[in-house]
Amino acid sequence: MELYKLSAEPRIELGKKAAKAIRKEDKIPVVLNGGEIVELPYKGKLQPGQKIVEIGNGKGLVTTDLVVSNEDVRKLIYTPDIFAIELDVNGEKKMAVLKEIQFHPVKDTILHIDLLEVSDKKPVVMEVPVKLEGHAEGVKAGGKLQLNMKKLKVKAIYTDIPERLVINVDSLGLGKSFAVGDLHFDKLELVNAKNAVVCAVQLTRAARGAQAAAAAAK
Repeated sequence: MELYKLSAEPRIELGKKAAKAIRKEDKIPVVLNGGEIVELPYKGKLQPGQKIVEIGNGKGLVTTDLVVSNEDVRKLIYTPDIFAIELDVNGEKKMAVLKEIQFHPVKDTILHIDLLEVSDKKPVVMEVPVKLEGHAEGVKAGGKLQLNMKKLKVKAIYTDIPERLVINVDSLGLGKSFAVGDLHFDKLELVNAKNAVVCAVQLTRAARGAQAAAAAAK
């Protein structure tokens, strides 16, 4: 993945009123998830913006509330590409990936962003764009290549996740398809349903006619 550098500041005031005030300043509330798991009650010292979210069994997860500039995240949000985010919070740097974006239902402006802190020790699940390459045998025979899944969910260490999953379709015949279970990528685990069809060569009317003519000539 490409690296995206993003500056953020701790969000001290929480609640809907504070969030509304943040958005009026052309900024966006952000939550950084995936932090340290601690024993409750927690007796350590939290950094500005940090809080403990109880996750059960006497444990809590440290999350961080942040604020980022709307302008700073445009190239991160409005693109089909995926990024590893180098997050700079008052000089302290952490690595993260984009987890979820909440948009306004009418205006389509960004209301909230969830980031997930990552490391080179714990795998994460991300959606990665699919790219088809090659010339399918079925297309040469008159079929039409169809991409059914533009993104696939992968589980891997973030440094092993590519910008795109490239699938070679040279061997894909007329009426044939590649399902998730047919695909394999080094250091990646695909977590979509194994029988989900990723791409296929569909029979066109012309291809059906050619098949029928060939069968009649035999």
